[in-house]
Amino acid sequence: MQGFDFEPSKWIPFRDKKVIERVMKIRRQDITKHPNPNFKIRVVPDDEIEWIWVADMFHRIKGAAEDHQKVVLILPNPASVYRKLALLINKFRVNCRHVYTFNMDEYADQDGNVAPESWPWSFMASTKRFLYSSIEPKLRMPERQIMGPTTKNIKYYSRMIADIGGADACYSGPGWTGHLAFIEPDAPEFEADLEQWKKLGSRIVTLSPFTIAQNSLHGFFGASGNLAAVPPKAATIGPADVIAAKYRMDINALKTAGTKVSWQRFITRLATHGPVTPRVPTSILQTLTTDCYISETIAQDIEPDWDMEY
Repeated sequence: MQGFDFEPSKWIPFRDKKVIERVMKIRRQDITKHPNPNFKIRVVPDDEIEWIWVADMFHRIKGAAEDHQKVVLILPNPASVYRKLALLINKFRVNCRHVYTFNMDEYADQDGNVAPESWPWSFMASTKRFLYSSIEPKLRMPERQIMGPTTKNIKYYSRMIADIGGADACYSGPGWTGHLAFIEPDAPEFEADLEQWKKLGSRIVTLSPFTIAQNSLHGFFGASGNLAAVPPKAATIGPADVIAAKYRMDINALKTAGTKVSWQRFITRLATHGPVTPRVPTSILQTLTTDCYISETIAQDIEPDWDMEY
């Protein structure tokens, strides 16, 4: 049989073929094995993984309330899952006056102007819609304690998190490029060697074409593949903010509209078992104390399906 060998496209941020071939072969039964005992990988049923995340957030919020202590959370792209958190807060009558949240990223235009809350597709608008507004008024945190990057604060957004005492928890999940928040592997704004990269904080970043394609499939944008609907830049926290967090949870469970199709099946393997490098930003979690949860769908072996198309 004649072979056909080729180099990955120059647009792909991580192109080490030997590493790619190695992680592609990681089987379901081996995916939880890792040399860092503090980087704990668990495979869980698809229908449980959201509740694991919600339960952790609720546990921290409720515990802090009982101890009369503030709790600071760095939150990923807001979504309807926050209604579940609000449901528990309302059910158990937890007063959230001690809760401070920081959105980890936000869209921006070609000139670096950050999307305002008044734009319905902004992450802050979504936070207010799904989290803040779903909590009963008597239990809500003061609205000023729900924070996100803006045009005015992006240069010192990392300092805002540090000045309040740092994040008690940072929740994330890898994007198609392996980005964490919008820390893109091919963005010129994050160009640095590993040690310098780890010290970088919040900034405006150029989004990867792959991230734009990924987000064009989101329900917010009509799940239609309209590439022009997704802004070209974003505001984001930096690696330093993730590293400084007292706790980290990484969720790997994204599927295409509930099917078994997922671009995350590969990047999860690369981020958890490939080299630690700015070319795969989420890989930094391998060196840190992190709870990494992978759904059964994402943990499935990567194999050809000759009867399946797109």
